[in-house]
Amino acid sequence: MKINLREIADKADMIINGYAFTKDDSKVRILDLNHPSHAAVIDNEEIVETTMDDIKSAIVLDYYKKNKQFME
Repeated sequence: MKINLREIADKADMIINGYAFTKDDSKVRILDLNHPSHAAVIDNEEIVETTMDDIKSAIVLDYYKKNKQFME
């Protein structure tokens, strides 16, 4: 199955430095648009699932915490 990055980006609630942040109920899904195999899920301001390394996970969590007000 081919991932349609344009569709994901269009549906995203926020995009920061190539990371698409999309609300999904109480969770936020994150996809690295430059490397679609790198994804994460945030719940209660913590990463609960990820295919990213520790550094990328920390970076996207920081992006989220600093910009989450723009998703509302």
